[in-house]
Amino acid sequence: MRFSGFRVFKEALTGHHGWKPLWRNPAPQPGYDYVIVGGGGHGLATAYYLATTFRQARIAVLERGWLGQGNIGRNTTIIRSNYLLPGNEPFYEFSMKLWEGLEQAFNFNAMVSQRGILNLIHSDGQRDAYRRRGNAMLLAGADAELLDRDAVRAMYPWLNFDNARFPIKGGLLQRRAGTARHDGVAWGYARGADAAGVDLIQNCEVTGFRIENGKIRGLETSRGYIGAKTVGVAVAGMSGKVMALAGMRLPIESHVLQAFVSEGLKPVLDGVITFGAGHFYVSQSDKGGLVFGGDIDGYNSYAQRGNLPVIEDVAEGGMALMPAIGRARLLRAWGGIMDMSMDGSPIIDRTPVEGLFLNAGWCYGGFKATPASGYCFAHLLATGGPHETATAYRLDRFARGAVIDEKGMGAQPNLH
Repeated sequence: MRFSGFRVFKEALTGHHGWKPLWRNPAPQPGYDYVIVGGGGHGLATAYYLATTFRQARIAVLERGWLGQGNIGRNTTIIRSNYLLPGNEPFYEFSMKLWEGLEQAFNFNAMVSQRGILNLIHSDGQRDAYRRRGNAMLLAGADAELLDRDAVRAMYPWLNFDNARFPIKGGLLQRRAGTARHDGVAWGYARGADAAGVDLIQNCEVTGFRIENGKIRGLETSRGYIGAKTVGVAVAGMSGKVMALAGMRLPIESHVLQAFVSEGLKPVLDGVITFGAGHFYVSQSDKGGLVFGGDIDGYNSYAQRGNLPVIEDVAEGGMALMPAIGRARLLRAWGGIMDMSMDGSPIIDRTPVEGLFLNAGWCYGGFKATPASGYCFAHLLATGGPHETATAYRLDRFARGAVIDEKGMGAQPNLH
């Protein structure tokens, strides 16, 4: 079943009786060539590219609950490639290019909106840092524009430009960045993978790995044993717990990251803005709600809920940036479990167990990386070697001293 404007028109005239489920709900087979653990954005994208781009077969995705129940549906929907370091910028720009053709590729409306992202500048030193970042973006083939105060005022005249503590002096703009509908991304990848023959197995929790002579043989699950020649683990904040079943301890901590949405307002914000003097970012949804977020809660947790101090911190950042939102009501808040690596950058690599591969450590960057993460992980599983844009994301980089410290603030997850 393919979607099109004609199909929508036809179904509207015939009572909408022709729509079918987006994917099958198969029972697990005794064995597969490839098993992806994790039915979120990265796991589904990996299975999709593994089947469609790399032409592999006998693939299954195992999800302990329902598809998309984790971070893929619990983020602030921002997509961007405005990174600095050579280990990161080419990868995220590759992801940006995949975003631009994503909906046509899997024939599903993921509501990709390249409305732009503006990082505000509040000091002369920050301007120099953003100029350097913008140049790095341009060298990697991305787009970047350094705006002065007047150019930012022309875009968003209602910002608090004369704040005594955080005056706005300009901004770094990436026009190709924007937002995408998070659950639409999950459904699109799931539908595309299913159409390519991938078994999407829900309510199937992995309870153990069967490893013989240092090689993966299969997985113990809540729905019985499933044999596998190759296993890829992409479970975000649960990476530490799942990989512990294979006897591995990861350089990762799990933290809660909260997100918030206000009541519906008239259109006021047509792009994404980040507050350069604090960790606050905001966009406006199609329903009118202001969607914003900030720092992780700062303590280790596997709970998908946060606490009040971070809510207060995020609200303070919003008020410093745009005081008018003080009159808006906070509609709801939610949390996701973040797999925070020690340098703030991800891991896409093989493990010491032959046939067992890991995709983890995405910190704040997981959603925007979904297409490239899936593509590069599929490349690694299918070929045995890293994709050219993901060569720096090795698991042993911490032991080798080859960290990718994008923010340059130290080796603690809460600093990234």
